[in-house]
Amino acid sequence: MSTLLTDRLLRDPLLGDPLSAGSRTAMIVRRFGDLELNDRANEYQLSGRLRWRRSGDTVELVHSYSPADISDSVVVSELSALVEQGVIAGRDDFEAAAVSLITSVGPDPRASWRAFYANSVAELRFGSVPFSPIHRRARSLIDGDSVLEVGCCFGFFALQCAGAGLRVTATDICAGALELLDDASTELRLPVATRVGDVRALPFADDSFDTVTLLHLLEHLEPCDVHTAIAESCRVARRRVVIAVPYEEKASPHFGHLRTVCEDDLRDWASAVAGPSRIFADHGGWLVIDPE
Repeated sequence: MSTLLTDRLLRDPLLGDPLSAGSRTAMIVRRFGDLELNDRANEYQLSGRLRWRRSGDTVELVHSYSPADISDSVVVSELSALVEQGVIAGRDDFEAAAVSLITSVGPDPRASWRAFYANSVAELRFGSVPFSPIHRRARSLIDGDSVLEVGCCFGFFALQCAGAGLRVTATDICAGALELLDDASTELRLPVATRVGDVRALPFADDSFDTVTLLHLLEHLEPCDVHTAIAESCRVARRRVVIAVPYEEKASPHFGHLRTVCEDDLRDWASAVAGPSRIFADHGGWLVIDPE
């Protein structure tokens, strides 16, 4: 999911309490089996496998998803459609709806999160979802056997690297996301070390990792913070920094994007660091730096 989770929306993720304190829309999300939907279907609008209705500032979503088929690509696709229809708007609405959808697929939120992780990692590995080629290209650019994923969010890339036998650390500013990743790492037997951290001041010593990745992260930062983030990544990388960004016509606020990025931005970022670099396009823009 190309978004940055915030702790206020993910305060107790394993207990399934996706508080929408920062959201302007209250979310009620249930599976079809929780309602007598057949008698009330005309009260809802259909969108994919979701049905929704609005009452004042409250949006009610009902769905047919189960632990067998919930995944990151499903959540992003279904909720992006609701954004297009104007049902939800902004990052907080999107995240509140996402957490509610995931935790409502079964009676046990912990089991629902574990199913979400297992399904998401599997579909990324099999190459069947839009983010698969981005992760595949990023893995091909890793130099060495130790990797730090910065701004990992759910940590799907970190888990795939662990599955490839690499020594992996993941960091994110959201402690709740890292708690989910810790649980998934244990459940899937894919070892990933986690640490809360801010990309503008990474909590690691110089030259700590062979490769540092920033995948669809920098568009979430204010422009004044991007150079700092890249400098910090170069500081803790022994061999390589891998940066991927989406090329968008306009920023996607529901994903938490604060800006668009173009090739000229990548050139500007590269010019500010010492060491060879290369820029190319493949499902978005890439900047690969080998720091000196």
